[in-house]
Amino acid sequence: MFFKKKEQENLTPEEKLKELNEKFEKKRNLTGIAAKICSILAICMSLYHMYSSGIHMLPQFQHRAIHLAFALALTFFIFPATSKQKNRLPIWDIVAIVFSLAVGAYLTLDYMNIVFRMGDPIARDIVIGAVMIFLVLEATRRTMGWPLVIVAICFLLYAFFGHLIPGTLGHRQYGVERIVEHMFLTSEGIYGVAIYVTATFVFLFILLGAFLTETGGAQAFIDLAFSLTGRFRGGPAKAAVLASGLMGTISGSSFANVAGTGTFTIPLMKSVGYKPEFAGGVEASASTGGQIMPPIMGAAAFIMAEMTGVPYGKLIVHAAIPAILYYVAVFIMVDMEAAKLGLFGMKKSELPVFSKVFKDGAFLLLAPFSIVYMLLAGYSPIKASVTAVLIVIITSSFRKATRMSLKSFLRALDLGARGALSVIAACAVAGLIVGTVTLTGLGLKFADFIIALSGGQLHLALLLTMIASIIMGMGMPTTALYIILGSMVAPALVKLNVPVVAAHLFIFYFGCMASVTPPVALSSYLAAAIAKADSVKTALQGLKLSSSAFILPFVFALSPRILLLNTSLGSATTAIITATLGVVALSASLEGYLMGRLPLLLRAVAGVAAICLIDPGWLGDVIGLVILSVILLSQIIARKKRYEARDEVNSLE
Repeated sequence: MFFKKKEQENLTPEEKLKELNEKFEKKRNLTGIAAKICSILAICMSLYHMYSSGIHMLPQFQHRAIHLAFALALTFFIFPATSKQKNRLPIWDIVAIVFSLAVGAYLTLDYMNIVFRMGDPIARDIVIGAVMIFLVLEATRRTMGWPLVIVAICFLLYAFFGHLIPGTLGHRQYGVERIVEHMFLTSEGIYGVAIYVTATFVFLFILLGAFLTETGGAQAFIDLAFSLTGRFRGGPAKAAVLASGLMGTISGSSFANVAGTGTFTIPLMKSVGYKPEFAGGVEASASTGGQIMPPIMGAAAFIMAEMTGVPYGKLIVHAAIPAILYYVAVFIMVDMEAAKLGLFGMKKSELPVFSKVFKDGAFLLLAPFSIVYMLLAGYSPIKASVTAVLIVIITSSFRKATRMSLKSFLRALDLGARGALSVIAACAVAGLIVGTVTLTGLGLKFADFIIALSGGQLHLALLLTMIASIIMGMGMPTTALYIILGSMVAPALVKLNVPVVAAHLFIFYFGCMASVTPPVALSSYLAAAIAKADSVKTALQGLKLSSSAFILPFVFALSPRILLLNTSLGSATTAIITATLGVVALSASLEGYLMGRLPLLLRAVAGVAAICLIDPGWLGDVIGLVILSVILLSQIIARKKRYEARDEVNSLE
């Protein structure tokens, strides 16, 4: 692949990525027999999921128990409790590993007896369940940090002490035994819908990403993006937007997306004249958009399908247009910035040749396209993901450069399992939160509380939901955040007549945007580290470039035509066109450029046009179109005058 051999700033991309992983991921340096056992365990986990999804799957409770047992054991292998344990495996971690595997075996082998005594657990069940809850919390702390753990503990405390709270948020008293039983022995707690989704859908998609990376498919995305856009003005930034969008369709993680593509794109953006902060902001905003871009959209998309009851194939169709509009906005702002700075594209000799890239790597891109086809054709996500993994394995053997050896095949299995750990831990601990909601009825109470607080006004309820989503999303993984808000806040929006899909996508969007929203803009901070830029300025650039994602959710919540819900073809087309023009006007307002530089007054007027065009309703569309037309006319006149002045100067010379 073209860019793999190119060194940037004295470090190859692989060396840079390794350096960043060491900086941002506090993983244990395993050696000797411990490293071998860990790899064997990871490979067994991946092989088990391929077998269970492609050939035969155990009953769901047993399958989830095995899935989580593997994940917890690997987590205690790989992630140390403290930085001091980075080079050693202490005895209590060994105990935790053995216990995690033993619990998986216990729930699988004693499954029928557990089912028969459900509702009347014995002391052994309660003790094991209590320890398991602690291990889930500790595994999450090691992989995701304290924020999500603190939230989960608060919910557990609410389940125990909530009866003491006066008013609408109180509930009847629950003892420790009842809480532990609900969280451990039912499908409403740890082994609930979130773990169900990671065990059946998400793991295989993460495994697909590992195989694509190992065979060069991920690099093919980057090369393809550069071959298509690199020669235009600001080419590397446009390539970053396209590459991150393509990578996001399979990774679903903004942080992984920044690390995967940013090491290539950010130095190239800087080399053609973009400021480091803007280059980092482009990568952060483009990578964050990968979470909202179908077909995968991270783990949350599968959970959303389960929570809304909307088939996954239909859900990604509803989500497609707003995601595309988001990338259109980022792409336009990147182009406007390049025009303002007078930047050029890269030289032809510096770019991969499209025909060669397509010839060498097109077959590796069949897997993502097969997912879309199979989902739209009505196949299950499990079938689509297994097929995609097999396609990668088979098609990679067509060329010597991409052919997998036994070693690389096992490495892909190993990396796939390791890459899923943080998602699984987050979903397991989110099960504790959802379990509290179902046990106490908190979801309906909280929904009624939001409706009361907003006075039944939809606009105010949406604003309150946005603020809650962003605040809770700061430092919290998107999947876990969506599970919490989907069970507690989305019902309030549905009660206010927002369509179910629109309500869930609304909170999902703002949960995703938390990763580029200061002060805890994690994706932007990682991009700043790669760009060697000021982290605050990079975060502000990322926020500006992602601004469309703060408006689009209000559009489809108030008028879900761009989600293709309850609308005709003509009405949907009109909504898409006006929303696109609104995105252009918003970009012009924020960048201060349309066909030329915009003075402050015209920037403000363009902002008004954006709001009018994006806001549903024919009156707003007409006003917005008139305003945008006036701005364009003034720009055309100004450009004509500039050309005339330049021609006059040339004639005098």
